[in-house]
Amino acid sequence: MRLWRHMRALWPRYTLLPVAPFIVWTLFWAVRGQLRWDHIAVCLIAIVTAYGGRTAKRLYFGVLPLGLVGLLYDAMRFVANVGLSESTVHVCDLRSIELSLFGITSAGVHQTLHDWAQAHARPALDMFFAVPYGIFIFAVLGFEIFLFVTNYRAALRFTWGFLFLNVLGFITYHIYPAAPPWYFHKYGCVVDLHAHASPGANLLRVDEMMGIRYFTGFYGRSSDVFGAVPSLHVAYPLLMAIEGWADRGKLGRAGLVGFYLWMCSAAVYLDHHWVVDVVLGTLYTLLVAMLMRRFRFFRSNVSGDPKVA
Repeated sequence: MRLWRHMRALWPRYTLLPVAPFIVWTLFWAVRGQLRWDHIAVCLIAIVTAYGGRTAKRLYFGVLPLGLVGLLYDAMRFVANVGLSESTVHVCDLRSIELSLFGITSAGVHQTLHDWAQAHARPALDMFFAVPYGIFIFAVLGFEIFLFVTNYRAALRFTWGFLFLNVLGFITYHIYPAAPPWYFHKYGCVVDLHAHASPGANLLRVDEMMGIRYFTGFYGRSSDVFGAVPSLHVAYPLLMAIEGWADRGKLGRAGLVGFYLWMCSAAVYLDHHWVVDVVLGTLYTLLVAMLMRRFRFFRSNVSGDPKVA
């Protein structure tokens, strides 16, 4: 009863609702016999932060969108083929757009930057550009904790903007399904709806060099083979730069912009995104950041408790 009174004091209305999505999702996978350790971990984190106390509650509301993105990502497998057919998936038509806008001529051959990069790939470059792809999830979580301590409103804008970006991205994947460059280099213009997600040749080599299956395991869970447009990998560090700009000095701002440019370069070199995808991912982020500032709740830069109920 003391525990229930504590929970009621924190959440007078809809006391169990804050953690309900995570508990239901964990039970769902348990019933299916497909429960993973990360399902349990996310559920426990949600419970501890939601009911740990006033400060933990503020943290919960700040990181809630990240948890919802995890649920959304997990649920995408059930709608993986919505909007997809051999006639709706864009492969060589998108490559033609890429060639016309960002193509280069090397040794008398008009080609994409990806064609050139794959022909000149090196183990050292594979490792260098694998870094932003390998750490971006940890960077997002670490940056959210940093904003939580320094600028709570910016932290809320960042995580809720992160959620909106992913929702827009996932919707686009099914309205305009598009194959990434690695798919073209592996399958050509043929649309194979049964193709499995892959980290691409570069990241597979990185896994082999490190002797682990980090990228193989990560992309093995993905259900979006044809989710190249827009590039959300590029969107995340740009959103970090936008929301962290006001609180960082020259060195911090240079680091944020550098991470964004590093990710843009990695997306192209690793054969994961066309330059068109990178541009659209950037535009999506600018749009979401602008819209977040239209909501009064997220507008202030003053650190403090927004008195969420």
